[in-house]
Amino acid sequence: MSLDELKDPNRVIGSKQVKKAVTSGIARKVFVAGDAEPHILDSIVGQCRQSQIEYEIVETMKLLGDACGIEVGSATAALLYD
Repeated sequence: MSLDELKDPNRVIGSKQVKKAVTSGIARKVFVAGDAEPHILDSIVGQCRQSQIEYEIVETMKLLGDACGIEVGSATAALLYD
């Protein structure tokens, strides 16, 4: 697991933005916190599977937020195509 990928500025953070990116086909990889609310986790992972987008489960929201360089936890983040 390499959270260093999230230093890429071409990304979105947060469930709404990630869902939009997956739906519109611009997400190339999605990160989901394992301790996120189950309905968020299940929804995003389901969309990724359906759209055949690579996803990675990160241990905690805090760890994902830290990797994104924000001071709060994040349930989801996605890297976008250039």
